Amino acid sequence: MSTLSEQNRIRREKVWDPFVRLFHWTLVSCVMLNLFVLEEGDPPHRWAGYLASGLVLARILWGFIGSRHARFASFFPTPSRLKAHLGAVKDGQHPQVSGHNPLGALMMFALMGLVLSLGVSGYLMGTDAYFGEDWLEELHEALANTLLAAVGLHALAAIVMSRIERVNLVRAMITGIKEWR
Repeated sequence: MSTLSEQNRIRREKVWDPFVRLFHWTLVSCVMLNLFVLEEGDPPHRWAGYLASGLVLARILWGFIGSRHARFASFFPTPSRLKAHLGAVKDGQHPQVSGHNPLGALMMFALMGLVLSLGVSGYLMGTDAYFGEDWLEELHEALANTLLAAVGLHALAAIVMSRIERVNLVRAMITGIKEWR
């Protein structure tokens, strides 16, 4: 449901449900703790990684059964959606997208894939079969560095697109409501 305040010319739309917002900020916390606070290999690091992986799995399920804007069908980055979005951006247009735009959706899937890959590689490092395997430790570290870069790009894109599209995406991920000016 969207409303338009004639006085302020603000369009408001309820977009992200409580589960999506809780998922997002809890995942942010897990990733930040594991990258910057917790000691690699210690139990808190492992449990934060398991929680992050569990969150992603729950979000994947929610992508099929959740609210309208949470469902993958509403924003899956198909080639035609990507082409249309990139064409509009190239032409200087910035269409108001209620949920994730196709590029944002690509980033979301990339971030979730990286978190799951880190969870699997981290788990395997603790098993008898793979304990102490250099290649797996190097893979896990490379995935963590890639995730860090992707998170930085994601945060930067949210800030830049907020300014370009005149919608505070960070506030929307806190309140669940997008406001376009």
